[in-house]
Amino acid sequence: MNCKICNSKIKEIFKGRILNKYDAAYFHCENCGFLCTEEPYWLKEAYEDSMNLSDTGILLRNIALSKYASVIIYFLFDKKAKFLDYAGGYGIFTRLMRDIGFDFFWHDPYTKNILAQGFEGTDQEKYELVTSFESFEHFSNPLAELEKLLKTSKSIFFSTGLLINPVPSPDKWWYYGLEHGQHVSFYSLKTLQYIANKYHLNLYSRGNLHLFTAKKINKFLYKFLTMFSNFGLFLFVKNLINSKTFTDMQAIVKKLKK
Repeated sequence: MNCKICNSKIKEIFKGRILNKYDAAYFHCENCGFLCTEEPYWLKEAYEDSMNLSDTGILLRNIALSKYASVIIYFLFDKKAKFLDYAGGYGIFTRLMRDIGFDFFWHDPYTKNILAQGFEGTDQEKYELVTSFESFEHFSNPLAELEKLLKTSKSIFFSTGLLINPVPSPDKWWYYGLEHGQHVSFYSLKTLQYIANKYHLNLYSRGNLHLFTAKKINKFLYKFLTMFSNFGLFLFVKNLINSKTFTDMQAIVKKLKK
């Protein structure tokens, strides 16, 4: 079996019991640091409900991510442009970003848009930046998904937990998500850097927040912005832009009257 990122030979390093019934093999690439499961034959069962029940942090995470994204966009990108949230789930993040004041659109072919109806986007348009949070670990073919995103934007702000060295066993890292079986790809910082180099992008990373972009950004500025987004920087940004909550309501009412 070859690595899905760098095509090097990979070896099995352990098995994990997925959905409490399937003993799946996990393969590690020593060249780029990527870890993946064997071909995930259990995905149809794992996605009977696209949003897994154990994700109790969904609201807390989206609120925090909206603050990080607001600060990153305001200081590093064209804040008046259009943005896309890819794999946007129920539309929580898109609605939050529009409430803050950014022109965000939702896209997710596998989940019903509940909270951002009327603001659906497509992966066929161009956007200033694409966000994709807690999705890269779901990609069974990561490079194909990334190439799809790069057709819409050369800047992708995303989150995924990073592998440490040595690779933790299944009982030592909750992020494997064995109970729901939806996490099938795992990246080290080395993996992300390999991907960035392959597509001639710059990588900026702090914690579980990462940015692929064709833009050159001061790496210390990126770290500063992500470090203080949840403090005064977000409030500063929020006070300088106008929320779209009311104007969105007016636009939807106008459409309904036609």
